[in-house]
Amino acid sequence: MSHPISPLAPPAQPDLPALAGVRLATGAAGIRYKDRTDVLLVELTPGTTVAGVFTKSLTRSAPVDWCKQSLAKGSARALVVNAGNANAFTGKAGEASVERTVKAAAKLLGCSTNEVYVASTGVIGEPMADDRLTAALPTLRSQINDDWAAAARAIMTTDTYPKAVTRTARIDGVEVRLQGIIKGSGMIQPDMATMLGFIFTDAAIAAPALQTLLARYTPRTFNSITVDSDTSTSDTVLLFATGKAGHAPVAEAGDSRLGSFRRALEAVMRDLALLVVKDGEGVERLVTIEVSGAASERTARRIGLAIANSPLVKTAIAAGDANWGRIVMAVGKAGEKADRDKLSISIGGVAVARNGARVEGYDEGPVASHMAGRDIRIAVDVGVGRGKATVWTGDLTHRYIDINGSYRS
Repeated sequence: MSHPISPLAPPAQPDLPALAGVRLATGAAGIRYKDRTDVLLVELTPGTTVAGVFTKSLTRSAPVDWCKQSLAKGSARALVVNAGNANAFTGKAGEASVERTVKAAAKLLGCSTNEVYVASTGVIGEPMADDRLTAALPTLRSQINDDWAAAARAIMTTDTYPKAVTRTARIDGVEVRLQGIIKGSGMIQPDMATMLGFIFTDAAIAAPALQTLLARYTPRTFNSITVDSDTSTSDTVLLFATGKAGHAPVAEAGDSRLGSFRRALEAVMRDLALLVVKDGEGVERLVTIEVSGAASERTARRIGLAIANSPLVKTAIAAGDANWGRIVMAVGKAGEKADRDKLSISIGGVAVARNGARVEGYDEGPVASHMAGRDIRIAVDVGVGRGKATVWTGDLTHRYIDINGSYRS
């Protein structure tokens, strides 16, 4: 079932050039969908290093378990992704399907199985038709190319547009490129990563350093977005470095030579995360929530997520209703330290409440005008410390129910 393209979709997709050490191919294996691509094969040059972050869900998928254990090797030669079936809550059969998939890919590429990474997205609890997936691999390998746009489309489920980002940085004066693709629309409140996201760079960086950087920037990017407060069984973000840019290898995350790369990586992660929020199921408004005055960055994020996940806040925003009392409610329920009598709130840059009370002479008109737009900004100071964080979400419209009520039909 197709859905209208999100009103927050970018006006154009970025042009992602070829990336040294990365080749891609997509195909239609018919795992769930008809007449659309649903499988992605990524072939990575020998020597590629890898890092990953994964869901903390206790009902995590078989592919997540496989990828987590494979990270110990720190090298990657292939990535196989399918859409339509999450291969989650599938027991021993799910594990066996992953093993068959990685064995088939490893044989095809001439590498070890723990250099093959897999990710699946789609319906939970249904047996995985991995025979269709493995049957498609030889054809995909024969059609390997540099079509990043096709790769971004192949991993979509309820997404209304493909999501991709590209940036450049410099290491030792050498230009390196980072680019990523991501899918996600519903079941979005990552608890370590987000949906399925894959970032690639031609930089030469050791796996432990990659892991440190990915883990460092995840809390303020992927873990700072929410669509519906639900953490997926399949959330996976993988970062691959092919080492083909031509600079001397970097072994430590704190190496001064990585300054430009670190900034670019965080920017890519943030941009990918925001693309997910903008395509949230039924979302018509992007909501940015800035929390300050908290006891720590972590508590500020938790307060922000309490506001972002409140159905009452989200439905008020969907209706363009400047009901700031719902924000007060959400701060109070967050379970984090906040001073009621120092609480301050602004919406669209207009002060609504200050020091625990409504601003004298408050005029709702400018706030109501702001709420009628696509880009909603809320700032809250809870008056207890110096911790601050930014969280992004969307509004909650009836279309969310329409999409999820018909998800399996």
